Amino acid sequence: MKVIIRDYKVTDEIGWIRCRTLAFLQTAYFDNVLNKKEHYQNPAIELVAELDGQIVGLIDVEYELEERTVCSKGEGLGGMIWHIAVHPDFSHQGIGEQLLYAAETEAKKMNINRFEAWTRDDRWVQNWYEKMKFKIVDSYYHVYFEGNEMNHRIQGNIPDLYLINAFTHYVGKDIDQFKSNKRVHKCVCFEKSF
Repeated sequence: MKVIIRDYKVTDEIGWIRCRTLAFLQTAYFDNVLNKKEHYQNPAIELVAELDGQIVGLIDVEYELEERTVCSKGEGLGGMIWHIAVHPDFSHQGIGEQLLYAAETEAKKMNINRFEAWTRDDRWVQNWYEKMKFKIVDSYYHVYFEGNEMNHRIQGNIPDLYLINAFTHYVGKDIDQFKSNKRVHKCVCFEKSF
């Protein structure tokens, strides 16, 4: 199988969306569906893996021209991996690794010295980052409130507006208070220096 790693083109958008959506369905980010590709405020390394005209993998890394304008951790100029995905029909064939190494090669040419990536608590995803020599440097929680889980915990200040569902970031230490919630994910920051 000969996969071509190349720069993203605007004409790749539909294939990019399909690949990302199918890849994310197998993760804790299953409901983070995009209907168009993101555009970044800063420069970005945007690569795709193509096989026989089909987008089978992708990586988007927005990078800094000035420290701490994109990344939240580390020293020097960094790049934030916003998206890395491999179509599930082509997983476990080294495509993600090829995309990461190609992005690292490009980043080094621009004096970027590290990548940062945030992911949820899918153990297999975390194992992949660790295999790629990333280290955990921070974490917090994504807490979802749905229907009865709200139980007047989140109050709005707008009359006649009732929250039914909410997605929140919890940075405190007492995560046990949310043990009855169906969806609580530890969001972990990985960093790799090169």
